Formats: sequence, C-alpha cells, structure tokens
Amino acid sequence: METVITPYGPLPVAGKPDLYPDGVVKAMYVQGPVSLETSVGRLMPQYTIDDSRRMHQPPLTFHANGRVRSLPLETRTVLETPLGPLSAELVTFHESGGVARVFPLNGKLSGYWTEADEAGLAEVLRLETPVGVVAARFVAVAFDAAGALRSLTLWPSEEVAVRTPVGNAPVRLGLSFHPGGALRSVEPARPLEAPTPVGRVWAFDPDAVGISGDENSLVFSPEGVVQRVATVRTSLAARLADGTRLELAPQVRESICGDGDREVTPLVLEFSEASVTARHGSLGRPHAVLPVAGSAFETRPFLSAFAVALTPKQCSM
Repeated sequence: METVITPYGPLPVAGKPDLYPDGVVKAMYVQGPVSLETSVGRLMPQYTIDDSRRMHQPPLTFHANGRVRSLPLETRTVLETPLGPLSAELVTFHESGGVARVFPLNGKLSGYWTEADEAGLAEVLRLETPVGVVAARFVAVAFDAAGALRSLTLWPSEEVAVRTPVGNAPVRLGLSFHPGGALRSVEPARPLEAPTPVGRVWAFDPDAVGISGDENSLVFSPEGVVQRVATVRTSLAARLADGTRLELAPQVRESICGDGDREVTPLVLEFSEASVTARHGSLGRPHAVLPVAGSAFETRPFLSAFAVALTPKQCSM
C-alpha cells in the first residue's frame, strides 16, 4: 500500500495525489481506514462508497501549509465545535487548523438521489446564536478563524424568525454575523420594509441563491445600520447638487425560460458615508455611484413589480 507523508503522519493513498508546486499534498483519495487529529477531535476520512447516496468518494484536501482543508467523513460523526456538539458528514478547516464549516450531511445528488431525498435526512437543530435560539435544518454552520459563529445556511425549504435591527423578520436561505456577534445579514423570506440612508426600502430578492449563508440581500453594519439592500419593490429618485435627476429602479426583463413571462432583477443599493452605489443583481457591475453630499433622495414604490410574480421562475424542460 502506497503512502504519502503529511503533518498528520503517513496516509494510505489511492491513485496519484495532487501536489502543490513545492511538493506538499493538495488533494488525495484515502485508500484505507486512518484517523487525523484535528481541532474538533480525531476524525476518519471517507474511504469507502456504500450506497446510491454516497456514490463517490470525495477527496481529502489540504492547505498549502499542509493542514487539512476539507475532510469528508467515513461515518456521521459528532464534532466538538465552538457552538457545541454538532453531527457532521463533512467538515472544512481554516489554514490555522480551526473549524471553518460543518456540514451535517454530504450526500451526492443524482438521478437516483435528489435534494428532497437528502433534505429528508436532515434533522432540526436548535443552535444558540447571538440573536437567540435558531431551530431549523441546516446545510452548513460556519465559523470564522477566531472560532466565532460566522453564518448559518438553511435548507431551501426552511424559514426561521430572526430578530434584526429593523424588527423581527422571516428569513430563508441564510443569515450571517459580524465577528463581535452582531447580525451582519439576512435573506428575507418575503418583502421586508427597512429604513436606509436614502429612505425606506422593501428588501427582497426572489432569485437569491442559498449557496452559503455568508452573503445575503439585507446587510447591516455592526451598529445595525443598513449597508446594502436588494429590492424588487422600491425605486430611488435622486437629485444631485448640479441639478441632475436620476431614477434608479429594478429591471423587468423577459424570463430566462423564454416563455413570454417577465421577471424582475433586483436593484441593489450599497451605502457608505460618501456615496450610494447602485447595481442590478448581486453580481452586476455598478451602473451608478451617487455622491451623498449635496444630493437629495426619495424612495418610491416600484409599481411594475406588482405585475410580475416574485417567486423564482422554474423553467420546464
């Protein structure tokens, strides 16, 4: 049996490992049973494939400094995390060795195993967070390098009530925290009216993607001031110091499904002391940067949105 040398000792390897330019192991497939001592206990990497749910063997990966980065587990294991004991099938780590993300499940989605099948195995967890107890099914629980709770990623069908700086809010997909524990962001499950530096805005993005709970549509400063908001229900009128008038609004476009329906791309507003930046969609390039000094702003209902369904469009095959 071939082995590779790591900071965790020699590990049995299946096939050829992927290496960094300096020869440090970057990724490998473990061939047999072995355990690694980590910050959350001694863990056994996955080395077998047992059913249609775990129909492939994900690799064990490492940071460039040799510490483990992503560790798929042979069996569901209870980890001792900064938030208390958490059951996991996959865990990732920071370069320092501290736990980064805990995934309670790690099944492989396929034609034989669907997201609904995987969600059916997810258990409701009650987690103590800086905003109180959050009880839900979680895709992942994330921690920062210092061990503080960074974010919670919810299963797509989950919704929780969260105490936010703008009041109690129904939240889907995810929520995140500042290092000091203050709420950093949430993904509103329904349009939520929030006060911003330019006026009241109805926060909501019907097409938000819950890949992780780190980034969401409604973002707060540590002091609770809205720093960024995505909206499909509000437009912004601006009059600049030189008399220029601008109207910023969500975009209504033909559905990507190509069936003649229309959909709304949210207007995303980001606020700083000096400016207001506007873009369409969370990944769009800024199309306007407005100075705060000398400008007057007014928020208005975006009436076109009321004629368009706000649920994510499901294209048929």
